[in-house]
Amino acid sequence: MAQWLSDMISPSLQNRIGLGVQLFMFLVSAIVMGAIVVDYGFVLDAREMSVILHIYHYGWWIYLLLYISQLIFQWRTITQKTVFMTVVIGLLLLVSALSKYFSSSLPEWMNIFGSKYYTVALLGMFALLEVSKGVVAFINKKTNPALLMAACFAVIIALGALLLLLPRSTHEHIRLPIVDALFVSTSAVCVTGLSTVDIAQTFSLEGQIILMLLIQIGGLGVMTITSFFAMFFMGSTGLYNQFALRDMIGSDTFSSLISTLLYILGFTFTIELIGAFAIWTNIHATMGMTIQEEVFFSVFHAVSAFCNAGFSTLTGNLSNPDILIGHNGFYLIITVLIVLGGIGFPLLVNFRRMIAYGLGKLWFNRKKRYVHLANINTKLVLVTTSILIVGGSICIGLLEWNHAFAHMPVKDKIVQSLFNAVAPRTAGFNSVDMPQLSFLTLLIYMVLMWIGGASQSTAGGIKVNTIAVAFANFVAVVKGRERVTLFHRELSPVSIRRALAKVFGSLLAIFAFFIALVVMEPDIAPKELLFETISAYATVGASLNVTPLLGDNSKILVSILMFVGRVGLITLLMSLVHSNDSPPYRLPQDDVIIN
Repeated sequence: MAQWLSDMISPSLQNRIGLGVQLFMFLVSAIVMGAIVVDYGFVLDAREMSVILHIYHYGWWIYLLLYISQLIFQWRTITQKTVFMTVVIGLLLLVSALSKYFSSSLPEWMNIFGSKYYTVALLGMFALLEVSKGVVAFINKKTNPALLMAACFAVIIALGALLLLLPRSTHEHIRLPIVDALFVSTSAVCVTGLSTVDIAQTFSLEGQIILMLLIQIGGLGVMTITSFFAMFFMGSTGLYNQFALRDMIGSDTFSSLISTLLYILGFTFTIELIGAFAIWTNIHATMGMTIQEEVFFSVFHAVSAFCNAGFSTLTGNLSNPDILIGHNGFYLIITVLIVLGGIGFPLLVNFRRMIAYGLGKLWFNRKKRYVHLANINTKLVLVTTSILIVGGSICIGLLEWNHAFAHMPVKDKIVQSLFNAVAPRTAGFNSVDMPQLSFLTLLIYMVLMWIGGASQSTAGGIKVNTIAVAFANFVAVVKGRERVTLFHRELSPVSIRRALAKVFGSLLAIFAFFIALVVMEPDIAPKELLFETISAYATVGASLNVTPLLGDNSKILVSILMFVGRVGLITLLMSLVHSNDSPPYRLPQDDVIIN
């Protein structure tokens, strides 16, 4: 039947029909998403809620009919990669239909599939699918990847600010100033952690859920999430999109693109789930919360820690007395999550390959020769991260043993030394009141914040990869070597140029924004403003308690700085400056006097 209809309709008419269906589905998705926002963002009366429920009802039928029509007319386009997700979507719709119209003959536990919450989740998934299709179609128009990434972050920040402005996002429906909503949204999407308001006292459960989702989106990356939906529900994407996505997630080949994407998402959600469970077992029945409150507390902090965001639902962040005393296990769990989120997705992919190779060698071929699977990026990140963690822990522990940690038992001092060495890279959690730290500790903090985590991770900063390459170049110059080497590998000139450009660009941005803040905030000490500037650019979130004291113009400036730090100054400039290809000739070489 599908083939007969295809033969009867001309290709041009088919294209017009397809475009019309896409526009119609986009409109439906926009209405559905708007209904979800109104439903959970505003206080509605019975008549208004009835309208929302009707939108849900008709939206469900439209998506069901779309799914059935695609199975009938486009079944030939279903590939081996998408057949699993096609079946899953079908099952989700099937159980929803059975629960809606045959609930009396089904077990009681299946009523959950006919509930409003399940319907909203299903509709939200389909609406997100349509948005992903639009994003992928936009990418396939050969948009500048750097500009695209910056634009995606900007759009999500704007939408997040609007959601935080909804009445039900705040306690007692208080009106949050637009500047503060924009600041918090920027901080969440850029996984910074700075806040101009008290998260616990300002945002309701709905607002904190929105905040957690913004952190998750910002940590994983907008393109990673949308490409996941598009590639699995659409079957395939354009070649240009695959190039862009491959660079974003660190995949070596196109053949491993899907598996790499799945591994990243699977690893993220698995670790966050395990981390949430570990946090819950540690804080259960110790903080005066209900089970539901404990579960949300655990999930929120697991996501915030893995994404290196540094947000907390506790007043005073993690220096709150309710969590500070007797919860060393909690701080160790948070520390592990921060490290796992900050080592970078390419390293995790490399770990998977090493484990798979080891298992294959163990079970299938014990005599198989050894293969070097740990690439230079993996070695560099592990060594540099270990040095920073161990060195930072020892230095902070020695400096604060009888100072900020003086009132703590010995075990707590050791745990807090480790935690405060890891948190600045770049989670931003604080277990002590930051102004209590000594000046030397604050200097160590600023260095650790500036360096940050690994490339293509949830962490910020200039990245350990960058500082390692810059240091290797420094050593090579001091020793008079013409080539820069690391781990018995010669570094390419491109890597060296990028590393040095990133170091210079970061210092330039920090200096410029610092001077601007000093001019705009004359009543705040320059030391505190410098700490704030580095924290914002490196997307850390540590603060000397001056963020709430900033004026509106300064808040906007810091928001811009967080955005620049998350997207990357070099990336942002590349998106704005037209690249010129190198000429087909070389100019005469000459030396510039340096010494």
